[in-house]
Amino acid sequence: MKNIPLYFLIFFSILGNSQEKKYVTLAKTMKLMGSRFDITIVAESETEAQKNIDDAVAEISRVEKIISSWDENSETSEINRNAGIKPVKVSSELFSLIERAIKISEITDGAFDISYASMDKVWKFDGTMRHAPTTKQITSSIAKVGYKNILLDKQNSTVFLKKEGMKIGFGALGKGYAADKAKALMLSKKVFAGVINASGDLTTWGRQATGEKWIVGISNPLDKEKVFSWMPLDESSIATSGNYEKYVVINSEKHSHIIDPRTGYPSKGINSVSVFSKSAELCDALATAVFIMGIDTGISLINQLKDTEVIVVDSQNKIYKSNGIKFDNP
Repeated sequence: MKNIPLYFLIFFSILGNSQEKKYVTLAKTMKLMGSRFDITIVAESETEAQKNIDDAVAEISRVEKIISSWDENSETSEINRNAGIKPVKVSSELFSLIERAIKISEITDGAFDISYASMDKVWKFDGTMRHAPTTKQITSSIAKVGYKNILLDKQNSTVFLKKEGMKIGFGALGKGYAADKAKALMLSKKVFAGVINASGDLTTWGRQATGEKWIVGISNPLDKEKVFSWMPLDESSIATSGNYEKYVVINSEKHSHIIDPRTGYPSKGINSVSVFSKSAELCDALATAVFIMGIDTGISLINQLKDTEVIVVDSQNKIYKSNGIKFDNP
């Protein structure tokens, strides 16, 4: 559901360090969790940086084995197999992740919902769709969706999906969570600095080898080659939801691939949502939610959350922002 945004470019300096202690910057790109991951590590030697990248990859792979709904041996797949049958005992890590996901569902009034995986795929975004699904098909497609039917038993650490055939999936926060876990591992090892970029779900720590903060360059939506504002990411994260590549046009109307799990209909009126916060997991989930909630409701929610900001670009390329974002619109 996430794409590297058109309007948000990440600029990394890999110049030599002007401080007394010398650092090197090593960046590697690879495919993990079915997506592109860019891992950048700042360390005292290339050998050390490579070892830290290997450790970050191992941690991301470990997370995938827990949350993947494609791996039949994962805890998530076990939960889905037993939907409507029995509760499944899970690790405290997965239980806590599901618990946080439900809390986000509650504050977004269901715009974010990990049970969206139960939705029948009546919308096609592969170029084959010529007609919109019927109202009946759309209504039927969301019959098994609903976070309130995810029942948690904290004492026994069990998860039960109330409806038979119901499923959960972590496509809307899994990569952000994996990035956070890789960052946490690096911090525990006292790695000087780095960036974990999971296809646009990005988290940073420390400073560049130059001693400068990591910087996000925000380009003008009317001319993506021009940057009109720079924003530092200081121990922070960003995630973007966008509809630049995956959509379908029916009767001259553009339908986004981001579907409202409450209605079954594609969201409208927004090109991209970028959320800034400490946690990539939270950014990931809220970017999807704000896209679905719409400009006014979504920004109002973000303004109520501590240390969280948002920039929204509507379908006319007009920019909207939360209270803490300080730049003038182009």
